[in-house]
Amino acid sequence: MKEFKITYFFDDTHYVRRFVHMASQQQAEKLIKDERDQYISFTDNRGIYHELHTGHVRIIQLAEYHRKDT
Repeated sequence: MKEFKITYFFDDTHYVRRFVHMASQQQAEKLIKDERDQYISFTDNRGIYHELHTGHVRIIQLAEYHRKDT
C-alpha cells in the first residue's frame, strides 16, 4: 500500500490534511471523486476529528506521501 496526502483548501490560509492508504494514485483519485459534494469525516494524524463538505472547499490536492523515519 502507498500513502497519499489529500489536502482540502478552504482559502489561501486555511486547509485540512488527510492521509489515506491505497494501492495506487488512481484509486485515491477515485476516492476523491466518489466523495464529491458530500459530507466526509476523518481523524487526522494529530487525533483531531474533522467533518467537512467536499463541495465547500476551493481546491483538493492529492500527492503521494513518503514518510521519513526519525
